[in-house]
Amino acid sequence: MGAEKTNITAYHTSKGQISVSDHDRESIQVPLRHALQRKLKNRQIAMISIGGVIGTGLFVGTANSLIYGGPIGMLLGYTVIASIVYCVMVTLGEMVAFLPIPGGHIKLAERFVDPAFSFAMGWNYWYIWAIVLPTEISAATLLINYWNHTVNNSVWVVMCLVVVLVINMLGAGAYGEAEFIFASIKVITITSLIILGIVIDLGGGPNQDRIGFRYWKNPGPFAQYNDIEGAKGRFLGWWAVLTQAAFSFTGTEIVAIAAGEAKNPRRNLPKAIRRVYIRILLFYIGGTLVIGLLVPLNNPLLKLNSGTAKSPFVIAIETAGIKYLPSIINACLLTSAWSASSSDLYTASRAIYGLAASGNAPKFFLKTTRDGLPYVAVLFCATFSLLAFMAVSKGAGSVFDWFSNMTAVAGLMTWFGISVTYIRFYRGMQVQGIDRKTLPYYTNLQPYAAWWGIVSTLTICFFSGWSVFLKGNWSTANFVTNYLLFITWPIMYVSARFYYGTKPVTAEDMDFKSDLAEIVADSYDEPPPKNKMEAFWQWLM
Repeated sequence: MGAEKTNITAYHTSKGQISVSDHDRESIQVPLRHALQRKLKNRQIAMISIGGVIGTGLFVGTANSLIYGGPIGMLLGYTVIASIVYCVMVTLGEMVAFLPIPGGHIKLAERFVDPAFSFAMGWNYWYIWAIVLPTEISAATLLINYWNHTVNNSVWVVMCLVVVLVINMLGAGAYGEAEFIFASIKVITITSLIILGIVIDLGGGPNQDRIGFRYWKNPGPFAQYNDIEGAKGRFLGWWAVLTQAAFSFTGTEIVAIAAGEAKNPRRNLPKAIRRVYIRILLFYIGGTLVIGLLVPLNNPLLKLNSGTAKSPFVIAIETAGIKYLPSIINACLLTSAWSASSSDLYTASRAIYGLAASGNAPKFFLKTTRDGLPYVAVLFCATFSLLAFMAVSKGAGSVFDWFSNMTAVAGLMTWFGISVTYIRFYRGMQVQGIDRKTLPYYTNLQPYAAWWGIVSTLTICFFSGWSVFLKGNWSTANFVTNYLLFITWPIMYVSARFYYGTKPVTAEDMDFKSDLAEIVADSYDEPPPKNKMEAFWQWLM
């Protein structure tokens, strides 16, 4: 990094921290309290990035997408969101591989944009995971109801809560190990389902029914949204898919939050970011393509607010006449809901920890055990999982719809915030004469990828609740869940600007130095593989 770089004093010297000299003649900040510890191994980070938050959005929420858009509308909708996600991830990857600090993109926004922007971004991000946690649990009750409709849903809610809380209270190491196992099951499950789906489509099921592209012809490749005829109805159906698809992809950026607890971050994070395309192409695009081939858009079992709702994958396997396998697949999907819920609580607790570290949340959220577990943050965020009990009185399907809408918009606003932060990061590097090619990870797509993230996310958020304005289609619940976060984001930002009296960080004053020495000290070369099996494992993970 060039000598022209501004030598800015380290952050938060007035917040109970001391400065110690270390590597590279830099200055790092060491808190006078227990802090998060780097316990997540490379294989855990790899699996978290590939399958960590693949959950009910893909396995259950695609039912709504198929109803709204039809097989082609759903596939196109997921493809558009996939392009946004890829751009956001390479954008985020460049920053967190360089500065893998606790709080992830929330802390980076404070450094490179504005502390008020970090405030709005942080609370929005915490809100996502505080709300998506009961969303996943509500969907889990839907999956359990496949076997038993007689037991009250509150029993299943409690069971899921206990599993999720125990995993998170055991610390980052236990979470990483559990997530490695759960995510492995998910990756094997979705890969197997795609292969099985192709076999069924070609007539390899017990009923030997060769489906081919039958359902693309009848009832058709596109749905006519709200029975609106012609191209207008098909376009609106495709647009309706975008919000649900955004919910399915929400959480791809979790690797940034995990960065502060990742071992050897400068080696493991770039490797994880580079493999995002695997998750996008294989799991999401491949999964939606297979679902569109196997299940017609007018199948009544797709309606999540009905008492008989099922995952599209389970519907397809049952229709093919395969015995016993639907229950096995449903059990695998249930573990994915538990896994996603565990990731939700982990991310929510680390998000509010990052907010507290920035002075944007009460300091007691910074309390950790000697092993680095932010137990106050974990327990506080776990209380929001109690919202899942709404599934008992309102129906799990309806609650899932409400929460997924709220989460999707908040997720899109997070991607918007990440993209804005990168544009400022990019400008700061230009002004301070830092060559991006010297970073641990960079891409030639910038800054165009970040601008695509900004424009596309704002557009989708603005029109996310358009369906309530159709004649006779007004729904207060849908309007609130679609626009609440979109409206409160600028309110939070402006309020924080006035309350704290902050100003945007100029490119000349951006801090590219703090924490670097600690990060360099935590980086090391992996030992060379001893045999071909170890070489393959090192390449894979």
